[in-house]
Amino acid sequence: MIISERKPLEELRETIDSLQRFFLIGCGACATVCKSGGEEEVFLMQEWLIDQGREVTGSMVIDEACHLLRAGRELRHHKSAVREADALIVLACGGGVQSVTAQTEKRVIGALNSMFLGNVRRYGQYEEKCSLCGECLLNETAGICPVTTCAKGLLNGPCGGMEEGRCEVDADLECAWHLIYERLKRQNRPGVFARRVPAKAWGRHRRPGRHQLKHNGR
Repeated sequence: MIISERKPLEELRETIDSLQRFFLIGCGACATVCKSGGEEEVFLMQEWLIDQGREVTGSMVIDEACHLLRAGRELRHHKSAVREADALIVLACGGGVQSVTAQTEKRVIGALNSMFLGNVRRYGQYEEKCSLCGECLLNETAGICPVTTCAKGLLNGPCGGMEEGRCEVDADLECAWHLIYERLKRQNRPGVFARRVPAKAWGRHRRPGRHQLKHNGR
């Protein structure tokens, strides 16, 4: 899921400086799990705006704010409150902000910073495991992504600074390649290391990315 955190209130205060009335939008998916944009956070944002002498014309939490059609439908359901607002404040990742932007001519203000694609270790603890590079090596590296979990993104084994299985960049982390090696050894697959991986061709990671599902295996 997309890990996000709330922007500093001082930054937000400067952004809304000349505006008075706001409609608030949260996200019922990632931002809710991250405690950055669910119902509770939308309510707290409303209280903060009122303390700042602003007016809130209404609010909603979209099940998935990044869903373009759903965002448009929900905005239509609240069109009167949206019309009365000077701007819409969105407590969602950048994808959610842009979904809302695509559905309205109103000014849209993002209240969160999108951090990374994360795995949930436990409640409130998230770890980046994937860089969305489009060229997965997981089948060769025992399900551990060196592009992301190696601090240097090395593709052919550990750097010379690895010591006793710890990362040179951050000693609190286990070396990704040490983890890969140990797992491959337990799986009796050491031969994988005989394959040399060429330097990553980042140019293949097109931006903006697009993907359409193929039907019937085609």
